[in-house]
Amino acid sequence: MCNYLVLNKLGICKMSAPLVVSIPHRLGREEATRRLKTGLTRAASSIPVLKVDEERWEEDRMIFRVRALGQAASGHLDVADDHVRLEVTLPWLLQRFAEVAQVAIRNRGNLLLTKRS
Repeated sequence: MCNYLVLNKLGICKMSAPLVVSIPHRLGREEATRRLKTGLTRAASSIPVLKVDEERWEEDRMIFRVRALGQAASGHLDVADDHVRLEVTLPWLLQRFAEVAQVAIRNRGNLLLTKRS
Protein backbone atom coordinates (compact mmCIF):
# COMPACT_ATOMS: atom_id res chain seq x y z
CA MET A 1 0.00 0.00 0.00
CA CYS A 2 1.20 3.53 -0.74
CA ASN A 3 0.89 5.18 2.67
CA TYR A 4 3.37 8.10 2.40
CA LEU A 5 3.68 7.49 -1.30
CA VAL A 6 1.55 8.52 -4.22
CA LEU A 7 1.00 6.75 -7.51
CA ASN A 8 2.48 8.45 -10.53
CA LYS A 9 0.87 8.34 -13.98
CA LEU A 10 2.33 4.89 -14.58
CA GLY A 11 0.83 3.50 -11.37
CA ILE A 12 4.21 3.32 -9.64
CA CYS A 13 4.51 4.40 -6.02
CA LYS A 14 6.70 7.44 -5.40
CA MET A 15 7.28 9.63 -2.37
CA SER A 16 4.82 12.48 -1.97
CA ALA A 17 6.29 15.95 -1.67
CA PRO A 18 6.33 17.22 1.91
CA LEU A 19 4.13 20.11 2.95
CA VAL A 20 6.42 22.98 3.99
CA VAL A 21 5.31 26.10 5.85
CA SER A 22 7.68 28.89 6.85
CA ILE A 23 6.49 31.50 9.35
CA PRO A 24 8.59 34.60 10.02
CA HIS A 25 8.78 36.06 13.54
CA ARG A 26 10.65 38.71 15.53
CA LEU A 27 10.75 36.91 18.86
CA GLY A 28 14.16 35.31 18.78
CA ARG A 29 14.70 31.56 18.95
CA GLU A 30 14.20 31.13 22.71
CA GLU A 31 10.87 32.98 22.98
CA ALA A 32 9.49 31.40 19.79
CA THR A 33 10.39 27.94 21.13
CA ARG A 34 8.75 28.70 24.49
CA ARG A 35 5.53 29.81 22.81
CA LEU A 36 5.44 26.81 20.50
CA LYS A 37 6.00 24.38 23.37
CA THR A 38 3.08 25.79 25.32
CA GLY A 39 0.79 26.57 22.39
CA LEU A 40 0.97 23.50 20.18
CA THR A 41 -1.15 21.13 22.25
CA ARG A 42 -3.70 23.91 22.84
CA ALA A 43 -3.85 24.65 19.11
CA ALA A 44 -4.27 20.97 18.22
CA SER A 45 -7.06 20.58 20.78
CA SER A 46 -9.05 23.29 19.00
CA ILE A 47 -9.12 21.20 15.80
CA PRO A 48 -11.49 18.28 16.48
CA VAL A 49 -10.18 15.97 13.74
CA LEU A 50 -6.51 16.37 14.78
CA LYS A 51 -4.85 14.21 17.43
CA VAL A 52 -1.19 14.56 18.46
CA ASP A 53 0.35 11.06 18.75
CA GLU A 54 3.90 12.22 19.46
CA GLU A 55 5.62 15.50 20.24
CA ARG A 56 9.34 15.36 21.05
CA TRP A 57 11.73 18.29 21.31
CA GLU A 58 15.44 17.99 20.52
CA GLU A 59 16.90 21.44 21.19
CA ASP A 60 15.22 23.76 18.63
CA ARG A 61 13.54 20.98 16.67
CA MET A 62 10.21 19.40 17.41
CA ILE A 63 9.58 15.98 15.91
CA PHE A 64 5.92 15.09 15.76
CA ARG A 65 3.38 12.56 14.59
CA VAL A 66 -0.27 13.51 14.25
CA ARG A 67 -3.43 11.76 13.12
CA ALA A 68 -6.35 13.23 11.19
CA LEU A 69 -9.29 11.40 9.65
CA GLY A 70 -7.64 8.12 10.68
CA GLN A 71 -4.48 8.94 8.72
CA ALA A 72 -1.06 9.42 10.34
CA ALA A 73 1.34 12.17 9.28
CA SER A 74 4.80 12.90 10.61
CA GLY A 75 7.24 15.74 10.37
CA HIS A 76 9.37 18.24 12.18
CA LEU A 77 9.40 21.90 13.07
CA ASP A 78 12.64 23.89 13.24
CA VAL A 79 12.83 27.14 15.21
CA ALA A 80 15.32 29.74 13.97
CA ASP A 81 16.06 33.25 15.24
CA ASP A 82 13.69 34.86 12.72
CA HIS A 83 11.40 32.12 11.41
CA VAL A 84 9.84 28.73 12.07
CA ARG A 85 9.89 26.06 9.37
CA LEU A 86 7.45 23.16 9.50
CA GLU A 87 7.80 20.17 7.21
CA VAL A 88 5.28 17.33 7.25
CA THR A 89 4.82 14.33 5.00
CA LEU A 90 1.16 13.65 4.41
CA PRO A 91 -0.34 10.31 3.41
CA TRP A 92 -2.05 10.30 0.04
CA LEU A 93 -5.54 10.79 1.49
CA LEU A 94 -4.54 13.94 3.35
CA GLN A 95 -2.66 15.32 0.32
CA ARG A 96 -6.05 16.52 -0.92
CA PHE A 97 -6.22 18.87 2.08
CA ALA A 98 -2.63 20.13 1.81
CA GLU A 99 -3.49 23.68 0.67
CA VAL A 100 -6.14 24.12 3.37
CA ALA A 101 -3.74 22.71 5.97
CA GLN A 102 -0.96 25.03 4.82
CA VAL A 103 -3.17 28.12 5.26
CA ALA A 104 -4.45 26.93 8.67
CA ILE A 105 -0.91 26.17 9.90
CA ARG A 106 0.36 29.56 8.73
CA ASN A 107 -2.57 31.41 10.36
CA ARG A 108 -2.25 29.56 13.69
CA GLY A 109 1.51 29.97 13.67
CA ASN A 110 1.28 33.70 12.97
CA LEU A 111 -1.21 34.11 15.79
CA LEU A 112 0.99 32.18 18.21
CA LEU A 113 4.20 33.97 17.21
CA THR A 114 2.89 37.53 16.91
CA LYS A 115 0.41 38.04 19.74
CA ARG A 116 1.64 39.47 23.00
CA SER A 117 2.37 36.90 25.64
